[in-house]
Amino acid sequence: MNVAQLSAQTSKPTAKRSGNVFVRYFRQWDIQLMVWPGLLLIFTFSYIPMYGILTAFKDYNILKGFADSPWVGFKHFQDFFSNHDFAHVMRNTIIIALLKLAIGFPAPIILALMLNEVRHAFFKRLVQSVTYLPYFLSWVIVAGIVISILSVDNGSINMALQGVGLIDSPINFLSIPQYFWTILITTNVWKEVGFGSIVFLAAIAGIDPHLYEAAEIDGASKFKMMFLITLPSIMPVVVIFLILAIGNLLSAGFEDILLLAKNPLLRGVSDVIDTYVYRIGIENMRYSFATAIGLFKAVISVILLVIANQAARRSGNSLW
Repeated sequence: MNVAQLSAQTSKPTAKRSGNVFVRYFRQWDIQLMVWPGLLLIFTFSYIPMYGILTAFKDYNILKGFADSPWVGFKHFQDFFSNHDFAHVMRNTIIIALLKLAIGFPAPIILALMLNEVRHAFFKRLVQSVTYLPYFLSWVIVAGIVISILSVDNGSINMALQGVGLIDSPINFLSIPQYFWTILITTNVWKEVGFGSIVFLAAIAGIDPHLYEAAEIDGASKFKMMFLITLPSIMPVVVIFLILAIGNLLSAGFEDILLLAKNPLLRGVSDVIDTYVYRIGIENMRYSFATAIGLFKAVISVILLVIANQAARRSGNSLW
């Protein structure tokens, strides 16, 4: 068989397969019709607005409009990088994001592992309800609770510390920069840990019970089964969520920081990219400057996502 004949034979299935795609599409027209509204929605609200990215390269004036605003190239990016706030904004963003990743990411996994070992059904449901509830509260309510607890006047924390004699006078926790990161991370973990554990509990529920039975027959303890069966079995889910968390590393927070750091004294430790964009770009109507910072954040997030995915691919688990 020569090369021409081999090429002709290999090309026939490809053409047939290509034709089958359209045939299958028209045979499933009713199902495809259900998909199109979702695609149209995504295209309308996610892709068309991307045209607004060009605002980062213009000196946008709301009176002149988008078309008549002059092009300035990378001027807004240069202004952000040379700004005296750039260093501490990036420092706060990275530190807060890493703290949330280091403490907030494993917390739901640990909670899921602990709940999986609870055999009393009523107590398990009670713990799940108590830990899930904060997630459904808005940050306005959560911030109000935290501010009330840490209040100088009749705050429960100050009253408890004074009651046991650890302090003589109330401490204004939300005006001392040294306490802010601890308060922020603790509040985030309390709010998010319960709901985050649902995914990992679902992954644990899919593990073959025969693995635990075989390990129990071999005399394995609960801790050994946890580390040798449970964790390796849910590791693909953990890796996927870790990749997404690394991709969102520069999203250190917005609502939580904005509501808990109302005191200007905390700005040196609380100002992150999102709050800086809101304060400088939106409140001061520097829309092009805000768009440039947002585009910078998006580009870095994509780079981090690709790097994390490539690193995870070595373990056999990746997004693509």
